[in-house]
Amino acid sequence: MDSIHFCGIKFRGLEQAQLFKEDTQTHFVVTVNAEFIVKANRNQPFRDIINANYATFDGQVPYFFARLLNRGKRFSKISGSDLIYDACEYAQQHGKSLFLLGGNATANALAVQIIRDTYGLKVAGYAPAYATYPFTPDHNEAIKAQISQFKPDFLFVAFGAVKQEYWINDNLDFLQQEQVHLAVGCGGTFDFVSGQVKRAPRLLQRAGLESIWRLVTEPRLFRLKRLLESALFFSVLYSHHLSQRKHLV
Repeated sequence: MDSIHFCGIKFRGLEQAQLFKEDTQTHFVVTVNAEFIVKANRNQPFRDIINANYATFDGQVPYFFARLLNRGKRFSKISGSDLIYDACEYAQQHGKSLFLLGGNATANALAVQIIRDTYGLKVAGYAPAYATYPFTPDHNEAIKAQISQFKPDFLFVAFGAVKQEYWINDNLDFLQQEQVHLAVGCGGTFDFVSGQVKRAPRLLQRAGLESIWRLVTEPRLFRLKRLLESALFFSVLYSHHLSQRKHLV
């Protein structure tokens, strides 16, 4: 399978068709933005999770530099916030079902209803009470019981960055057993789908300024911290690629 190595990460989810390919495996998709690249370069277990599964380019800035450094290869930008709509269209055309796990209860319920009304899909959701990770056995069993009862083809998990990826990874055997075909960590996607949060205008998304838009429209300390951490991407980029190219010149 084709892949691209960028900033210490192996990107295997280069095109959307790879993610929806019909086989017997659970496709665990990690949508990697600048923040994930920084975290992965500090956290080897997290990097191992990304490298073992289908990493896609989420953030516009990493995608731009990856294109710059891999001119001969074709690959797409695939974010969780966009992928959920593509998954809905695929599910509509192929008779698949969706399950939305996580987010706040209001956003989850609204997103489920909007997807059902828009696409006519078999879709359900479950927003468990907030809990730190790792979850208690009872908490995790309640989540798994919801999935087992519904038996989705596609699972979108909105527990927040890293936490959702650890949960999917730790429960991958269970998801495989339940024949979940696609499992995606999707952050705040349900807020967008439900209409509770407005996405940045397309022009700002393409310019890589969506995080700044979120901070301006929702000024909270954790968003500022995430933005500052994402800015460290340039240091990672330099250490992995630009310094090497400089020495080759």
